[in-house]
Amino acid sequence: MKNGVKYFELIAQPVQREILPGLYINAWGYNGSTPGPTIHVHTGDYVNIRVYNRLPESTSVHWHGLDVPNVMDGAPGMTSSPEIGPGNYFDYQFQVTNPPGTHMYHAHMDAMRQEMMGLQGGLIILEPNELGRIHRDYFLMFQEFHVDKQPMRGYTPGVYDLDPHNMDYNFFTINGRCFPNTKPLEVCTGENVRIRLSNAMETAHPIHLHGHQFYVTASDGNTISPGQRLLKNNILVASGDTWDIEFLANNPGQWPLHCHIPHHMTNNMSKSGGGMMTTVLYR
Repeated sequence: MKNGVKYFELIAQPVQREILPGLYINAWGYNGSTPGPTIHVHTGDYVNIRVYNRLPESTSVHWHGLDVPNVMDGAPGMTSSPEIGPGNYFDYQFQVTNPPGTHMYHAHMDAMRQEMMGLQGGLIILEPNELGRIHRDYFLMFQEFHVDKQPMRGYTPGVYDLDPHNMDYNFFTINGRCFPNTKPLEVCTGENVRIRLSNAMETAHPIHLHGHQFYVTASDGNTISPGQRLLKNNILVASGDTWDIEFLANNPGQWPLHCHIPHHMTNNMSKSGGGMMTTVLYR
């Protein structure tokens, strides 16, 4: 914080990401990871997000769902926002005017290549006065990749390139990891739990939670009034979507949370479970 402005730095760069034990992908990301760091702000904040470009080509960052000035939108050629050349940086400066909610950021140049290489992350506008209503608050970003030079089924440890133009995806991740390498969502009995779901890539994912019903409380960062909320246990997270779901932790155990497309629950078509899956784990 300086002179009333919150400063952030994002470095767009090649990264190696371990999606499964011993299996690394040569991806693109921010600050050494894909997805990049989750940015937290409040409504009314003035922010300066400096984006350094350490990629071999020009890039930009789009603040998906935020109402920002045209020059700060991060869509060069379609808005007045500039591209960021290799070795250069740009300061995205704006006031956060949206209400509290879940949003994303991602590259918006050569999107077919740059987004599918992993250039995305989360941006959450926090609710300042929830008064302990939410006990656990998780953010999940869904990604899919085509990893080159893999066997017919399963995978071989090593470091592999991605083919961002190949739509035959063979690895599906939550927050940059495939099951069983994903991190469980820990809860305690009696807690109110929020899970923020986001998807900036190609494929829609029907996300299913076992053992619980949840309310859909927000769509694309916009709160749904209590009388209009759906009670579900499966929700389709399409490309560009964010959804907030909330449930009461009232059924102890270890419960799967996963994409319901069978192919997406594998690691390169292996027989054992994998892919876009984690667990809700009671402590």
